[in-house]
Amino acid sequence: MQLANNALRQTHYDVLGVKEDASQEEVRTSYRSALLCSHPDKLHKISSDHNDPRVRFLEIQTAWEILGDVKSRTLYDRELQVSRQDEVTADEVELEDLMVDASGDVVELFYQCRCGDYFSLDSSELREMGFQLLTEGNKIALQAPDNTPLASIILPCGSCSLKIRLIIRKDTRA
Repeated sequence: MQLANNALRQTHYDVLGVKEDASQEEVRTSYRSALLCSHPDKLHKISSDHNDPRVRFLEIQTAWEILGDVKSRTLYDRELQVSRQDEVTADEVELEDLMVDASGDVVELFYQCRCGDYFSLDSSELREMGFQLLTEGNKIALQAPDNTPLASIILPCGSCSLKIRLIIRKDTRA
């Protein structure tokens, strides 16, 4: 699950291993660490597959060129947000449309797909994306990062190619 138009597409944040709300210092530190681990002068074996260290090194450099500069990072963040809104989905659902399983340590949210399987999401995935899942007895609420009034998450089906958009509005409870 990602907040991206293509769950398989890697963002510059993914390349550097930082969250999108990371500070410039966190981005810089992560860049330096990734650079040290993948620098061609430090590597003795060059692979011929898609995990070529030279390609990884160039991905890290490109990510840093964009995220290291405040203006280009701002522009990149806007483009990323727009691309996420353009995702084609089979349906839009809200928190109250989801089934909730809060029987264990992890709260799981489900929505049934027309193929019979489910779109699912759990509290640990939400936490990784920056969302906070609040529980009060048998009621739940989701709080978007930075208390934004409206956010969305694209959820793929467990079996077929359909996707839904989970709309998260401020102060929505189920």
